[in-house]
Amino acid sequence: MLTPYLPYPPSIGGQLRSYHLIKRLSKHHEITLVCFTRDYNSVEQINHMKQYCKDVIIFQRGKTWTLPNILRTGFSWYPFLVMIYFSPEIKDKLQEIIDNGKFDLIHAETFYVLPFLPKTELPTVLVEQTIMSRVFRHYVDHEARWWLRPLLLIDVAKIGFWEKYYWQRANSLVAVSDEDAAIMKSKTTGIDVKVVPNGVGEDFDQIKPILHYNHKILYQGNYKWMQNWEAATILATKVFPIIKKEIPDAKLIINGQFPTNDLKKLSSGDILIQEHEDTDSGAVVRAYSNAGILVAPIYGPGGTRLKILAAMKSMIPVVTTPLGAEGYGAVDGESIGVGKTPDDIAHKTIKILKDKKLYTKIVNAARKIVDKHFSWDPIATKLEKIYEEIIKK
Repeated sequence: MLTPYLPYPPSIGGQLRSYHLIKRLSKHHEITLVCFTRDYNSVEQINHMKQYCKDVIIFQRGKTWTLPNILRTGFSWYPFLVMIYFSPEIKDKLQEIIDNGKFDLIHAETFYVLPFLPKTELPTVLVEQTIMSRVFRHYVDHEARWWLRPLLLIDVAKIGFWEKYYWQRANSLVAVSDEDAAIMKSKTTGIDVKVVPNGVGEDFDQIKPILHYNHKILYQGNYKWMQNWEAATILATKVFPIIKKEIPDAKLIINGQFPTNDLKKLSSGDILIQEHEDTDSGAVVRAYSNAGILVAPIYGPGGTRLKILAAMKSMIPVVTTPLGAEGYGAVDGESIGVGKTPDDIAHKTIKILKDKKLYTKIVNAARKIVDKHFSWDPIATKLEKIYEEIIKK
């Protein structure tokens, strides 16, 4: 299994996915994990994964914004997203691992780890947690400085090219939502895309299945991820002021890891910025346990958002955008609230918080969806069936 991160601690969506799947897959399979660690990853964290893996092989990924990374990107056909993982020994090391091991298949999480894989006859399962060309195109269109956009658009084009290149060459291609699968099919020809969704971890089983009806509004995220700091900023500056006028005792809690300095500046008497360590999963569970509603003005595309699944499991209602609602099978007004604009989102939130009967209906319906479709055990079983299919071919 190739991942662009060490799965433990599971502090962001991709890590959570890999961690929970590896735990379950290890019951029936021998896994050699090859991953990229960061400076802050510890020996204890690496050793934690060894209880589930036959072997854990690490490559150190350095800092992102370095001159060598920028220059390599400028003189390469590969995008910056690939070149930040570059190390000259990776391909030779992977060749050695493949030659000396008895493997049935290779599981790659994200296309951008595949350029480092040597040519091999082993079948490959490629899982795209999100369509990165869409994510970075959104950044260029909405956040990037105008004078940087031409260069960044070249990089987005590179991402799009290599995405499709590796999608076409994988023996089995997997998306995490029906919406992403449809986009992937539309961008390629003659490929089948299977869907293996994200799930909710057992940490949330400790939250009692009762109403958490109160006026505390939560946003949860890791703010190194663009979609999160964008959504939290919109919530604090455009959505929450409208809610506050109608519900004077409303409080906004922006919870998570690595809040940006701009987010911290939004802190006030009614807006609380709660920062916690990426190893502190208990802080995440406590945030959901104490909140009355999750509001997620997500305008960046891609994947399924674990924060929304966690809220549905925790029996607090969710109000989000059409993009944020993708991938769950939830219905506006029945199991989720959906609004296109910040004004729409604010008024949907106000409506739910003022109507306890509607609040109750939404959380009960959402909990049933999560329990039926988004538990990790059946998700791991679905992935195992894909393994079996490509081995038999």
